[in-house]
Amino acid sequence: MERTARAYWLRSPGFGEIHSVTLPSLGQGELLVRTVCSGVSRGTESLVFHGRVPESQHHVMRAPFQEGDFPGPIKYGYLNVGIVEEGDHDLLGRRVFCLYPHQTRYVVPADAVTPVPDEVPSRRAVLAGTMETAVNAVWDAAPMLGERIAVVGGGMVGCSVAAVLGRFPASRVELVDADPSRAEAAEALGVGFALPEEAAEDCDLVVHASATQAGLTRSLELLAPEGRIVELSWYGEEKVSVPLGEFFHSRRLAIRSSQVGALPPSMRSRRTFADRMALALDLLRDPALEMLVTGSSAFDELPEVMPEIASGRMPALCHLITYGDDAVQ
Repeated sequence: MERTARAYWLRSPGFGEIHSVTLPSLGQGELLVRTVCSGVSRGTESLVFHGRVPESQHHVMRAPFQEGDFPGPIKYGYLNVGIVEEGDHDLLGRRVFCLYPHQTRYVVPADAVTPVPDEVPSRRAVLAGTMETAVNAVWDAAPMLGERIAVVGGGMVGCSVAAVLGRFPASRVELVDADPSRAEAAEALGVGFALPEEAAEDCDLVVHASATQAGLTRSLELLAPEGRIVELSWYGEEKVSVPLGEFFHSRRLAIRSSQVGALPPSMRSRRTFADRMALALDLLRDPALEMLVTGSSAFDELPEVMPEIASGRMPALCHLITYGDDAVQ
């Protein structure tokens, strides 16, 4: 018997719609998952929505279960929590996280999902993909005891990084953002907050996640001599000018990238991608991270909601997409 599902597709930049799709039959080692909720990762999905993924980055930016190609038609997304309905007996009935787009049901290999801890509600579990990025960034940054740290950019990724770094003892961690309302998020996460012009300087480490030229410039200004920036921002087609002609060389500053597509060299022999995802979900046991979910809409509303999120008219850190009554449990 043929089974179908419904999926959100970006037909062309700026225009999305919901399509009926036919599900494949389950093969050996595969699962049928019913989506409980998914999350819109505002930064990346806005770039995709507007067709701003550079051609040179089309391969790098592919989501694990993406269908179609940039700029469209394309089925894109990677924050999905569902319940296993068929497949592996040990996983039947369990909630799982998967890097899958916005779709009501889907078939994936069993090793593509990670069980969600009982203590983590589904609405918080959608943050696992972003928390995985934060874990990778902290591994790349290799913070040390007592370091003075700033996270510039209080979006979904920046707040996740701040939440992880805030666990380090005897360290000063400050979230820096131009939006004063992010002070509430910083307080919930247990870190300090400052507007860019008021941020504490002499930092040993700055994690930059604002995706703006001004943010990167301010990150350089905040560093003490021998300080380092871990750059998490992804700018799409935007060109960024960095002031390397002032104190960059005299202070012997460093900028390095962090990208979730690869494990840091220091961890590759000891951790797998599955280990990293399991750690991300374990960190989401912290109820404070609930504040990163800043709105919700029903799946059927996605074609109308995505333009609002992508344009900034609907402010959001992570916007929750619900598929049923159990989506917010």
